[in-house]
Amino acid sequence: MIPQWGGMIASTVRVSIRFVKINIAGIRIKASPARNCGRNCDEMPRKRPSKHGGGSPRQPPNSPTTLRVIGGEMGGRVFRYNGDAGLRPMKDRVREAVFNLIGPAASDKEVIDLFGGTGAMAFEAISRGAISAKIIERNFPNARTIEENAQSLGIADRVEVHAGDAFIAYKQLATPNCPVLIFCCPPYDFYVERAEETLALISRMCEIAPSGSLIIVESDGRFDPGLLPHADSWDVRNYPPAVIALYEKPAAAG
Repeated sequence: MIPQWGGMIASTVRVSIRFVKINIAGIRIKASPARNCGRNCDEMPRKRPSKHGGGSPRQPPNSPTTLRVIGGEMGGRVFRYNGDAGLRPMKDRVREAVFNLIGPAASDKEVIDLFGGTGAMAFEAISRGAISAKIIERNFPNARTIEENAQSLGIADRVEVHAGDAFIAYKQLATPNCPVLIFCCPPYDFYVERAEETLALISRMCEIAPSGSLIIVESDGRFDPGLLPHADSWDVRNYPPAVIALYEKPAAAG
């Protein structure tokens, strides 16, 4: 659709042409500059487009590259990041800090990663002793990349990928009956644009997780960790721009 301005679909500018004779070194050349263009044409020279379509080539926000598993039995192994600009892979230093907080508690636990992204958190947990991982990723190509990376790392039989919206897809997962390791690392904007849904999801995971489970929530400075369920029980750490909150579900009273 052509946009309208002032009730007119488009306006036609009539341009008159005149021929100017230029004598350069005895050679007569005819040039035909525009006249009556409605403004001082000398003040607005027309740029010749480059072969790249602009002054410099436009680079994508992210470029395909590789990420690495930091520690554990797969430490140093690399896997593919497809460059999707919608993803925000956790920085190595932050991922390492998170697993330093978790410590040996990852061992023998099942992982639930609600916003899988690259799958890095689940891969890291398995490398450090987790039994298996269920990963939810809303972007189908990214979900396929996670499966391919699990295959390349030799852990495909321990990784289950669910392509879908975490706010719905988590209901399709079987309720865990033993302690689990839950990662909730959504796009930071969700804490603003889908704040109610995000908090409800975190609250629900805290409810269904068996005692001894660990829940890790990643946000940025726009989110107030004081809004989390059982707010006083979270260990909150700052790794700018990331804010990491960790909660260990206690044994049921009585």
